Amino acid sequence: MTEQSSTSPKENPKHKHALAEKYKEESEKLPKPTGWRILVLPFRMDEKTKGGILLGGETIDRQQVASQCGSVLAMGDACYRDKERYPNGPWCAVGDWVVFARYAGSRIEIEGGEVRLLNEDEILATVQDPTDILHKY
Repeated sequence: MTEQSSTSPKENPKHKHALAEKYKEESEKLPKPTGWRILVLPFRMDEKTKGGILLGGETIDRQQVASQCGSVLAMGDACYRDKERYPNGPWCAVGDWVVFARYAGSRIEIEGGEVRLLNEDEILATVQDPTDILHKY
């Protein structure tokens, strides 16, 4: 019983922390969402499959563009403030992994990939671990 209580919940993937470190120093260059918009960094799959196959850069880039899952980097100051539309509070917070529609939001190219600028109501769900979702391109 003590083992179960001391077990921590499943941690977010290692690559999330690597992304956070990479973009921490570049965060001043990223767009700052205004109003009810949310800045999301799409999930980027590993360069090697579970079977050991190395994927090319173009394949990884195409997958990131087609990704429907991402990490919330920043939120505008008016996000989820409307108590009538969001009586239960915000749907997500900075640092959460979220799911969004394939063509949702505006795509903004940055060095090393892209970020998406979504409206607050384009968030469909939150997930603990983006690797639990099958990513196809």
